[in-house]
Amino acid sequence: MKINSYDCDGVVFFNKDIPGLRPEPIDVIITGRSFEERPETERMLAKRSINNQVFYNPLKFDDKTRESSGRHKAYTIKDLQAQGYIIVNHIEDDIIQADIIKELCPEVNIILLTHDLSNKENVRHDDV
Repeated sequence: MKINSYDCDGVVFFNKDIPGLRPEPIDVIITGRSFEERPETERMLAKRSINNQVFYNPLKFDDKTRESSGRHKAYTIKDLQAQGYIIVNHIEDDIIQADIIKELCPEVNIILLTHDLSNKENVRHDDV
C-alpha cells in the first residue's frame, strides 16, 4: 500500500493558533515527540479531528535531539517498508531530520516545508 508519512510539529501542527497540514486517513504521522508527550499530542490531534496512526520517538523527552528524532523517523519508515508499505513522501520541516531521512531512506521523496511558525528545538506542548 502506498502512503505518505508526516512529521507532527511544523507539519501537522504549526502552532496552537495555526492548523497545519491534514494527512489522508491512510497516512501515518511519525513524530520526534517522545512517547512521554503522547497525552498532549493525542489531545491536539483530537481537537483537529486527526485520527491517523502516530509513531512516537522511543527516547525520553530530555534525551531526544533533532538528530535522534531524524533517525527515529528513518527507522520507522524502514519498519513500515518491511511490513509492505510503500512510503512515497515524507513531509518534514526540519532540514537536519530531512537530511538524515534522505540519507537512510533515499527511495523516499522528502517534501521540506520552510517556515518560522513552529519551534524546531525540544519544547513541551502542554498548552495545545
